[in-house]
Amino acid sequence: MIKRAILAIIMIISTFSVFSFKDNATSKETTFISYYSDKFNGRKTANGEIFHNSKLTAANRVLPFGTKIKMTNIKNGKSIVVRINDRGPFHSSRKLDVSRAAFAAIGDPSHGVLTVEYEVLD
Repeated sequence: MIKRAILAIIMIISTFSVFSFKDNATSKETTFISYYSDKFNGRKTANGEIFHNSKLTAANRVLPFGTKIKMTNIKNGKSIVVRINDRGPFHSSRKLDVSRAAFAAIGDPSHGVLTVEYEVLD
């Protein structure tokens, strides 16, 4: 009896978390981004693929692997679509780290950090 009640509670919580994630996924958010150092080229990402700074990929702490994100540089309006393939960043002020190619497509890598608006694409 207790096991069934616990299972029912877990199922209810899981259902609500899926709905709340989908609701949040359609909204736009603003964050700082930075890019991976070249020393990570050739290393495995959290999803098991090999990282290449020339591909349009990104890291996020919670979004599922394969999720596509549209990022727009707030200062110049340039946009890029990246795919989540890694976990991170592990810096409290950033929600995304991106490959150097993705960063360069919307901003100047010599600046190191950009402010972007991003949204999850369906």
